[in-house]
Amino acid sequence: MEEYKKEFIEFMIDCEVLKFGDFVTKSGRKTPFFINTGFYRSGKQLRKLGNYYAKAIHNAFGLDFDVLFGPAYKGIPLSVTTAIAISEDYDVDVRYCSNRKEVKDHGDKGILLGSPIQDGDKVVIIEDVTTAGTSIAETLPIIKAQGQVQPLGLVVSVDRMEKGSGEKSALKEIEEVHGLKTTAIVTMEEVVEHLYNKEYNGKVVIDDVLKQRIDDYYEIYGTNEE
Repeated sequence: MEEYKKEFIEFMIDCEVLKFGDFVTKSGRKTPFFINTGFYRSGKQLRKLGNYYAKAIHNAFGLDFDVLFGPAYKGIPLSVTTAIAISEDYDVDVRYCSNRKEVKDHGDKGILLGSPIQDGDKVVIIEDVTTAGTSIAETLPIIKAQGQVQPLGLVVSVDRMEKGSGEKSALKEIEEVHGLKTTAIVTMEEVVEHLYNKEYNGKVVIDDVLKQRIDDYYEIYGTNEE
C-alpha cells in the first residue's frame, strides 16, 4: 500500500472522520464503521485533504483535464481545495466548478458556481464517499447540458466496498450505468489492512473483536468483486 494511503487513513482518525462503533447508515444498514467528512473543519485539515485527493486523481486519471466539478454541497469545498492542491503539487492549473441546489436569477445567474464549463472540456467529478449513484445521476445531466463535454471519472475519499442498489458495489454500478471511471483515495479493505492489530496513538484501533464485526458486516453487504 502506498505511503500516502496509510497517512490518509491516520489523518481520517485524527480528524474524527473515521469512527468505529455502532452506527446506522441512511439506508438503514447497521454498520461497525462510519465516515463523516463533515468533520474536516479547519483550513489545515482541508489543505491536507486536497493534497490526498490530488494524489488520487493524478494516479487514476492523470492531469490532462480542464475542470474539477464538486456537486453541492459537500463537493464545493472539495473541488476548491483539490484544485489548489493540484496547482501547488503538480503546477497544473485546473478550473473548479460546482452547482447550486437552486438556480439563481440575479447577479451571477445560473446553476453553476466557479468556472463555466465549455465545449471540449474534460471534467473530473469529486465527492466525499461512495454514493448509491443518486448524486451522479443528478450531476451528469447538469455537466452535459453545458455543451460538448467529456466527463472522465469520479473520485471519492473512501470506497466502502459494499453493495449499491443491487449486488455490485456502488462505484461499480456508477461505472457500468454512466460509463465513468471511478477511484477512491482508499478502500475499506485498505483501512482494515492498515489498522488491524496495529497500534495508533497508543491503542489498537481494530482488534480481533472489531475485525470480526467488520467481516460479519461484509458477509451481508459486501460484494464478490475482484
